[in-house]
Amino acid sequence: MQFQFDDLEIMKQIIARDQQAFRALYQEYGKAVYSLAYHMLQNATLAEEVTQDTFVKVWQSKSHWDPAKGKLKNWLLTITQFTAIDRLRQERRQPDLHPDSIDEMAEEIPAYASESLWRDGTTLRMLVQQLPEEQSMLIGLAFFRGMSHGDIAEVTHIPLGTVKTRLRTGLQKLRELWLDSVQQTSKSG
Repeated sequence: MQFQFDDLEIMKQIIARDQQAFRALYQEYGKAVYSLAYHMLQNATLAEEVTQDTFVKVWQSKSHWDPAKGKLKNWLLTITQFTAIDRLRQERRQPDLHPDSIDEMAEEIPAYASESLWRDGTTLRMLVQQLPEEQSMLIGLAFFRGMSHGDIAEVTHIPLGTVKTRLRTGLQKLRELWLDSVQQTSKSG
């Protein structure tokens, strides 16, 4: 005999704070919620967070699913969609931090070299100018003007994925130039 999942009964139990029912809801619809979140965010970690936030909202919700207005799955996916949109907005307001950031490059540089090279930023700007124009321009917008990846894509009319790739590649090249510069400074000093 196969178990028949009853949306209405599960939601009644969740309203009554039945954790078993909540677990059953997650088991029934968790994959669909995660799939939508991942599709929207293209990031597994953020999709997991949105999935968790969606189910927490259901658990804490003062307004509940109305079966007369549609299916429970569609209601959950609507909550997921709005939660993912909120997460996208939040991520766009924050600077994109990734392993190739300029600040993290400084941690790899010996303290004696770092102090003199960072002092006025001249060396850094000179190294950025050695990069291909398509990369140096984007690094300038991101790090010297503080623009987010999304803002750069909008201003330059370059697809967001291309902006991210060029920045990542440019930062990797900049790291190599920086480390070569440090080695030359330490040999001559």
